[in-house]
Order: sequence, then structure tokens, then C-alpha cells
Amino acid sequence: MRSRNPVFSRRGFSRDNGYAGFNTAPQAGGPAVATQGNPYAQPTGNPYAQNPYAQNPYAQQDLQHGAPPQAPATTGRMTIDDVVMRTGSTLGVLIVTAALSWALLPVDDANIGRSYGIGIGAALIGMVLALVQSFKRKASPALILTYAAFEGVFLGVISSIVDNRIADGAAMQAVIGTMAVFAGVLVAYKAGWIRVNRRFYGFVMAAALGFILLMSVNLLFAVFGGGDGLGFRSGALGVLFGVVGIILGACFLALDFKQVEDGIAYGAPREEAWFAAFGLTLTLVWLYLEFLRLISILSSND
Repeated sequence: MRSRNPVFSRRGFSRDNGYAGFNTAPQAGGPAVATQGNPYAQPTGNPYAQNPYAQNPYAQQDLQHGAPPQAPATTGRMTIDDVVMRTGSTLGVLIVTAALSWALLPVDDANIGRSYGIGIGAALIGMVLALVQSFKRKASPALILTYAAFEGVFLGVISSIVDNRIADGAAMQAVIGTMAVFAGVLVAYKAGWIRVNRRFYGFVMAAALGFILLMSVNLLFAVFGGGDGLGFRSGALGVLFGVVGIILGACFLALDFKQVEDGIAYGAPREEAWFAAFGLTLTLVWLYLEFLRLISILSSND
């Protein structure tokens, strides 16, 4: 299995037929079952399942005395608390570096060019780090936290530019919008209003790839032709694609929640919580940027 960011296929959806845990249910009170949809199941290559007797030095002794072996205590499994703590740490680093870059990199007429260049450089480094982690088989906390630090620098600079030069209060509005979408999707997911199945996953991935391809073409036209490229990020079209981007971010959140739910249900190891934190951070950054861009477009049209 490999980790993926919100733009590409998700971690946990790349095994067997490409989907993890869809339409499957773990055995209540027992170990993970060997089903096609269980990414942690034996005997189809679960690297986490172990022989209970290998961890229990008294198992053979129990058998010799005619007593059933005692199963070892389940340790090192991912819990929701692990996910919350890792996500909080990652977002904490991002918020601190964003605040520092906002405060230390002025965006007045004399310094905006330098600050913007630092922000773009940090964004490129963050993108490279995110791609490296996405293709690693194991989570690297140092790599994830370093990504969050550079991403925070970029967000701090961009937020300061938009807030101070385009739309006063835009950053706070984008934060509130991101939190509202997160809370709304979480409630809808827990209530069963959003069902993450194969069809949902396929639709979201196809829409995301199309969206990114279209935005990339627009960026190329903007770089080589000047202006707003094909106009997909300004005016009425910009508003439309901003709303589409926010909807896609909400769908990414549902996939993230499914990933966490499956990991806990099927006994993923504790280090998998860093992958969950990484995915959630990427999705929240996506949502925040889409809100920030949408607010700036709406303010420019006033």
C-alpha cells in the first residue's frame, strides 16, 4: 500500500481491486478478517497480522497443560486519539509557521516581491516533500512535520497578501469556512448521509483529475500568455470553479474519514495515524486555499 494525497488516489484504496474496506465489515471483538476489501487482512499480505503464539511465550506452555492459550493484549494499534494527536501536531506546526511568516514577511509595496518569492519557494518545497511522503510505504513524522512547516510559510504569505491587499478579513473567513465544511462533512459521515463506496471513490477521483488538469492548463496559459489565462480563476468562471473546488475538498474529507475508520476497524498499526494526519492536513489546506481564492474573487468583483 502507498500513501496518497487528496489529488491522487488515497492510501488504503490501492490494494487488491483498488478499494479498501468498501462494503466490508470487521469481525466484532475479533481480529481482522481475511476479506478482499480489508487492507490489513491475512493471508493476502497483511504485514501487521502476527501469530498470537509468537508474542505469547506462555502459549505453548498453556497448550501442554491442556488450557487454551491466552491471546496477547492488543498493543500498538491505531486509535482515534492517535489520529487526533498526530493531526493536531501537524496542524499546529502549520499554524505556527503561517503566523510567523505573516508577521515577519511584510507585503507592502517595498517588500511584497521578496515575500511572495519566499512563499512560492516554500510552496514548491512543500509540494516536493508531500510527493515524497505520498510514495513512501511508511510514514515519516519528520517529513510530514517539515512539509507542514513549509506549507505554513506559504499559507502565511498568501493569506497576508489577500487579507491586506485584496479583501480585509479574508483569511479569517477562509478559516471559518474550512472549519464549517470539516464539521459538516464529519456530521454527515457519522450520520450515514455520505456513503463512501466504489462509485463514490471513482467519481471523486475522476472529478479531481479533471479539475487539476483544467487548472494546470489555465496556469500554463496564464504563465505564457499573461493575464488570467483561460479565465477559470477569475470572474464568474472563477466563482464556479471555486465552488467546485470546495465541493471536491468536502469529498476528500469523506475519503479521509473512511480511511481512518477502516484503519481503526481493521487493526492498523499506530504509525498509520501519521498517514491519516497527513491526508487530513492536505485536504484542509486544499479547502482553505479554495475558500481564500473564492473570497478574493468575490471581493474583486465588488
